[in-house]
Amino acid sequence: MMKIAVLTGAGVSAESGIKTFRDSNGLWEDHDVMEVASPEGFARNPALVLDFYNQRRKELLTVQPNAAHFALAELEKLYDVTIITQNVDDLHERAGSTNVIHLHGELLKARSTFDEDLIFDRKKDLNLGDFCEHNHQLRPHIVWFGEMVPMIEVAAEIVEKADVVIIVGTSMQVYPAAGLMQYAKENAHIYFVDPKPSISKSKRITVFAENASTGIPKVVELLK
Repeated sequence: MMKIAVLTGAGVSAESGIKTFRDSNGLWEDHDVMEVASPEGFARNPALVLDFYNQRRKELLTVQPNAAHFALAELEKLYDVTIITQNVDDLHERAGSTNVIHLHGELLKARSTFDEDLIFDRKKDLNLGDFCEHNHQLRPHIVWFGEMVPMIEVAAEIVEKADVVIIVGTSMQVYPAAGLMQYAKENAHIYFVDPKPSISKSKRITVFAENASTGIPKVVELLK
């Protein structure tokens, strides 16, 4: 069965109404990114960081998957599809995709600050004083700046074995995720969907210079 690796980024979620991680000014919801997305920021002001992710979580629970999410879920009925996402939402799963690797963590989960393998499902607010069984504060299950990306090696192996690689909604500028494309086999075909593509088309690269919700259904039709 054909193996397909799909690399997805903020552009896929943006069409569902989720604000993208960083605007051009480097701010996220008017916060300096390092205030709300670094271990140092959490150490300095844990209440601010917890509140910030509580707001993101609430926002996530009000939005729905879009045509790109549903088209990728359809593809799974025909081929061996793994989605490797930089997004922290659960929209791929809600659309029906069952094989999703979250490189940067998951917004609907919390983890212990004492033991990073203690991970809990979390849809409600996370507050100061919410502890794990070892009496340590819970934190968002998000990979912050300066932290290891634990799933990156697993993701690299999947890209290495893929016959087709689809890249959508990501500029492929943020490392280590940006390095994943280099693992693709020489004969693997690459489909790149982005309104402002940072890659040029070639014999092995097909580019759709458009949004995820229109571009991905076209890729899926081609692969059918």
